[in-house]
Amino acid sequence: MDVELLEIRQHMAQFPPFDSLSDELLDDVAGHVEVGYFKAGTPILTLDQEVHDLCYIRSGAAEVYRRNGDLYNRLGEGDIFGHFSLLRNHRARFPATALEDTLIYFIPEAVFRRLCEADEHFADFVELGRPRLEAAVEDQKKSNDMMITRVRKLLTRYPVMVESTTTVQEAARQIGEAQASAALVLDAAGQRPRYSFTDSQERVWEMCGILTDSDFRTRVVAEGLPPDTPVGRLVGKPPITIQSDESVHEAMLTMLRNNIHHLPVLYRRRPVGIVHLSDIIRYETHSSLYLVSNIFNQSSAAGLAKLAPDVRAAFVRMVEEGANSLMVGSALSTIGRSFTRRLLELAEQELGPPPVPYCFMANGSMARNEQSIVTDQDNALVLSDDFDPERHDAYFLALAQRVSDGLHACGYTYCKGEVMATNAKWRQPLSVWRNYFRDWIDDPTPERLLHSSIFFDLDSVYGEEDYVEQLQDLVAGKAAKSPLFLAAMARNALNRTPPLGFFRTFVMEKDGKHNNSINLKRRGTAPLIDLIRVHALACGSRAQNSFDRLDDIANTQLLAPGVGDKLRYALELIAMSRIRHQVIDIQQNREPDNNIEPENVADTERHNLKDAFQVLSNAQKFLKYRYPMPSRSR
Repeated sequence: MDVELLEIRQHMAQFPPFDSLSDELLDDVAGHVEVGYFKAGTPILTLDQEVHDLCYIRSGAAEVYRRNGDLYNRLGEGDIFGHFSLLRNHRARFPATALEDTLIYFIPEAVFRRLCEADEHFADFVELGRPRLEAAVEDQKKSNDMMITRVRKLLTRYPVMVESTTTVQEAARQIGEAQASAALVLDAAGQRPRYSFTDSQERVWEMCGILTDSDFRTRVVAEGLPPDTPVGRLVGKPPITIQSDESVHEAMLTMLRNNIHHLPVLYRRRPVGIVHLSDIIRYETHSSLYLVSNIFNQSSAAGLAKLAPDVRAAFVRMVEEGANSLMVGSALSTIGRSFTRRLLELAEQELGPPPVPYCFMANGSMARNEQSIVTDQDNALVLSDDFDPERHDAYFLALAQRVSDGLHACGYTYCKGEVMATNAKWRQPLSVWRNYFRDWIDDPTPERLLHSSIFFDLDSVYGEEDYVEQLQDLVAGKAAKSPLFLAAMARNALNRTPPLGFFRTFVMEKDGKHNNSINLKRRGTAPLIDLIRVHALACGSRAQNSFDRLDDIANTQLLAPGVGDKLRYALELIAMSRIRHQVIDIQQNREPDNNIEPENVADTERHNLKDAFQVLSNAQKFLKYRYPMPSRSR
């Protein structure tokens, strides 16, 4: 896409109803726009004029009149008009005149019709004809704007980009002139196509890093580097990026997960801007972003523990504003990771630097980015193979104990099965972990299957990420080639069944404490996650999140057409039912749990739950046939 078309789509992407369109639809619009210029006082549309285009104000202003000549509306940059005529008889009912010199983008009727058919939000906007402010208020009531707004809306300028041979003095000058806080560092295209793009002059570049104002302070001024130092010497690896189509919420999570303040935004692979953490703060002033910021500002474990009520408040707010289970799980997992990271930082400050490199590994729901407000700890330490127990283990035990105790104080209870880094078995060198995983796959005993169901959801939280990535690669490569292991995991996944009895009635818990209730985790989300994990292992997926795993499974022929979608809907429905009832518990000053009483559930939700449990039941029946136990040779 050339520079002119890119500028058109970038401008339109800032205003409703175009701000919610996919990149593909925006490309379609930009590629068909015709431009018209009108001097002040010039008519744009006359009464009963034949209309075959939607009018979009690029700059300037226009006045729209009623048939009797009275002023109907005054429109400015980003507003549209002419849509009523396109939806009715193609005659201008409201004539329009340029109030000042005005530039209009004319969008052909054929494109307008395609947008109405392809995007429900666009169709609602133009058909209801709501003013922009009213539309924005109504949309905020329906959903958390941060979770549906695309990150491109935060962009106000193109990124500053400098070649790796540029001096730090020249780069600082360009950043200052642009009133920016960072610049992308480019080099001639190398061997990494993922980071390469073609500019408007058909030159191919590779992003090799990002240089921020903080880098100038800490790596140039503080170290006394000369002004003619090439910026290429200051960057080590390509930056973490996000696509312009992603949500502001995802941009926030990306920054928080990677502890970065600048996030380059790409349209396909071409940089179109850089979002700073402050951009999101200005956009969303009461989100979990503030909670995470507070976490990293705390100077003690006691200070962190005082933030526990804020976690519940953020959880309630997300649900009330329309977040789905993936959004809630991702946000709560990010908060949990932030607590963990800060506790590790505080522990290192007290204990001193670690004697050998390590990675603190999350398992279970945190690793899957599916954490709930009701959760315990599942974590471990993967240590360098230089680890010597006699010389080093006292340090790592103390480190693990501080983190585990701190997490417990913050509301993440101790694991009853002691799957924590405080357990010496789960505080081992990388080579030992690799042997663990090989043994679990090669000889799947009941105990090893239990460990597999916990540790095969794994992700790094802090430290040497490569250690955990090596374990992820081992699992993805080895499990898919082990039919005995897959068959054993499949049967293990059948231990927890959905609460359906005869005639699709519910089977209630009878454990005393929760009589006549249903545990939505034990009887719903957990068995669904278990069977999705088995299919994901079978297809060699490296994804950890259950919805991401379903995406990978969909690219194979493991499941019949449509089954993956049914599993996705079932997981979302059960998870959200569980989440909403936890919110009710919190609002009524009860300790939230995973249980619901069907008589307290609305008829619609009860019927939907039955359908979701039936999907789970059918999927479990298929599981044992899909992964038969291989015959053992004598």
